[in-house]
Amino acid sequence: MDIQTRATNILKTPVPEWARIAAEPATANELITGYAAPLAAVPAFSGFIGRTLVGMPVPFMGTFRIGIGRGLVMAILSWVFALIGVYVAAMVVEKLAPQFRSRGDLVQAMKLVVFAHTPVWVAGVLTIFPPLGILMIIAAFYSIYLFYLGLPIVMGTPQESVIPYMAVAALVIIVISVVLGACATAIAGIGAGLGSI
Repeated sequence: MDIQTRATNILKTPVPEWARIAAEPATANELITGYAAPLAAVPAFSGFIGRTLVGMPVPFMGTFRIGIGRGLVMAILSWVFALIGVYVAAMVVEKLAPQFRSRGDLVQAMKLVVFAHTPVWVAGVLTIFPPLGILMIIAAFYSIYLFYLGLPIVMGTPQESVIPYMAVAALVIIVISVVLGACATAIAGIGAGLGSI
């Protein structure tokens, strides 16, 4: 299944799509290179445009932009760290599974994490205009909902364990995302100077 069809299906009809995903053969490498990498590039590239060309309007001060070089480093790092985050989150989901009477190996956990990230990656296009980036919070909540729907189907989680499993996994994934995002920002040196007004 191509990326566009899979992304559309997981966003519009998640329950039957999760059933298809759960039954499909896959490898961790295929999930990363064939789906996560292209979609994770959307917010990275869009954010690059937003930070370097469009800029962030600041009341009474004008618009803050960063340099092209720094923006490119930030885009590459955010893309790489997004993929690392997916892999680490999948490992955590796999390790937590027995605690919540769930089953599934790393590939099943990777399916769950990768495809549940779809709304955030797709909504990443909003970062072309930085003030719209706040709307990604809505996409993040939809990702959590997709994760909730996918747990019993992909990981065989009993219904009474879905919410606790989802809550713990979501908390871990959020922490991983925040830490990796902060690392990307620190490495790129964004805080050292936001360019010219």
